[in-house]
Amino acid sequence: MAEQQPEKKIILVGNPNVGKSVVFNTLTGAYTSVSNYPGTSVEVSRGQCEIAGERYAVLDTPGMYSLLPITEEERVARQILLEERPFLVVHVVDARNLERMLPMTLQLIEAGLPLLLLVNIIDEAERLGMGINIPLLREKLQIPVVGAAIARKRGLAEFREAIAGYGGERTRFVYASDLDKDLRRLEALMKAHYIIDKRSLALLMLQRDQEILGRVSNAEKEQFALIEKCLNEIIFERRVDLNLRINLERRRICKGLLDEVITQDTEARPSFAEQLSSVTMSPWTGVPLLLLILYFGLYQFVGGFGAGTIVDFLEGSIFEEYLNPWAIGLANRYIPWYWLNELLVGEYGLFTLGVRYAVAIILPIVGTFFIAFAMIEDSGYFPRLAMLVDRLFKKIGLNGRAVIPMVLGFGCDTMATVVTRTLETKRERIISTLLLALAIPCSAQMGVILGLLSGVSGSLLVWMATMCGVFLLVGLLAAQVVPGERPMFYMELPPMRLPQLRNVLVKTLTRMKWYFLEIFPLFMVASVILWAGKLSGLLDGLVRGMRPVMAALGLPAEASAAFILGFFRRDFGAAGLYDLQTNGLLNPVQLTVAAVTLTLFVPCVAQFLIMQKERGWKVSTAIFLLVTALAFGVGYTLNRVLLVTGILS
Repeated sequence: MAEQQPEKKIILVGNPNVGKSVVFNTLTGAYTSVSNYPGTSVEVSRGQCEIAGERYAVLDTPGMYSLLPITEEERVARQILLEERPFLVVHVVDARNLERMLPMTLQLIEAGLPLLLLVNIIDEAERLGMGINIPLLREKLQIPVVGAAIARKRGLAEFREAIAGYGGERTRFVYASDLDKDLRRLEALMKAHYIIDKRSLALLMLQRDQEILGRVSNAEKEQFALIEKCLNEIIFERRVDLNLRINLERRRICKGLLDEVITQDTEARPSFAEQLSSVTMSPWTGVPLLLLILYFGLYQFVGGFGAGTIVDFLEGSIFEEYLNPWAIGLANRYIPWYWLNELLVGEYGLFTLGVRYAVAIILPIVGTFFIAFAMIEDSGYFPRLAMLVDRLFKKIGLNGRAVIPMVLGFGCDTMATVVTRTLETKRERIISTLLLALAIPCSAQMGVILGLLSGVSGSLLVWMATMCGVFLLVGLLAAQVVPGERPMFYMELPPMRLPQLRNVLVKTLTRMKWYFLEIFPLFMVASVILWAGKLSGLLDGLVRGMRPVMAALGLPAEASAAFILGFFRRDFGAAGLYDLQTNGLLNPVQLTVAAVTLTLFVPCVAQFLIMQKERGWKVSTAIFLLVTALAFGVGYTLNRVLLVTGILS
């Protein structure tokens, strides 16, 4: 029997927001998986496709701007290029910013990687009056070049043909004579075999890339002393910033390559999409537009339709009327042991609580949120929102890119905590995780609280003002206290366009798969913890132990149960307050204080477990303790202020 040939790998690389994900989804369809790259917290998408009767594995790497990495995402993307041994690397670039992105194409060519250049979003470039001579660019680069607008399926057939017909083209570009001489000196000293070209390694060593220096040191055990001596001599002799010098040389080469390739029609008028793009980034128009998107996209669709209509149907009609009675009846008939009966279908049972919460309550909420998020994401709005809030976010130690997990948090803080891994620095990831745990209510909790406070004059306004104040104050203080480098911010702006149905469906299905694989089991864990607490009496003891804290907040003892439930499910804590108000146990001041404290209170167990997974036990425990102290401290202070001022009396 003939040995099966290994699957050929296609690796997609390029800057963020150039359409790599669209290319990936178009090639692979729904047959994809998303997982952390080994040893990192960075997600990499993998899929399968068939072209001209041949199977390919496709990898969608994190966004990168250069082979000289700055962020963790860029390091992972380069690691994939160095270790995955691709059949073909597809460099996806934005046709509108070809001059800025072509230097990375040169780096990939210098590395000796099998390369295809995909000039994407060419339709938007044409709307701007730009003309790109693809055949001439192909002739100058001596590699396959395809012009396309993959989101519109334009150029897709040519792209697939170029992959199927790839023949391993190679070329080489000449730098200035002195720099070229230095490169040859270093290349001559390297004797080991490398995955990428020695010329590329020499360039990266001249740019003081520590990871590459380490790799060369390990490979050249006998020669590395000579290599290091030569490197130091070059740096001393040139007495210039070699990183800057190399970048300027690449830009000079790219300028020559693009001569006569790009033409510009100066009379082209801005399209409606460009005008809309400007509207989204202006503070005067962008902020009202953001509020409209939050209201209709998150509050009405996710909080109203998902957390209201669908949850009422699944939980109230399906589970409460049919599934739960059926499961409880079976358990009572066939399971005589009390402890096992309670574990399966009791108050905190795996089915009656865990499955019901995960399927009937959380699934509709995160499902509708994933749909809304995918539509907003596919429209190109998020990078513009990042530009809008960048100046404010820099004050709290973040940058505009952090707006994505923050907006995500209004749908599901658990999912948003996972997304913080895309932020550039460890400092940003810690600050954003803290703010998500403290001051960002998920859609389910926010929906209940908004309904709870809207009937009390002034209460909702006090709640919103307090949450915004705490968010900004804690962010400002965290920016001063949390160590680490301050973030840089640069982001490509993809074109604004109507969301593509196929892209929205693929992204939603991929995230739903993640939900069932990673989050669903956490509800089972929470059920077991609650079940054990009930049977051991620890749960009742915890309720009694919180009564002095409730008294300090000016709340009745019965409110302690709402806070305990809030740890396991945020909106259930808010629902507990609703029951207390319905029974006449909370006056307007108590209701407002309880709502603020519960919103600031520790994150739900699912979010806490994800925090532990993403940030580690040390950081997640510190955030847990800090958030708890801040929640009750703010609640105590707010109670005193409201009683003294009589604002809600």
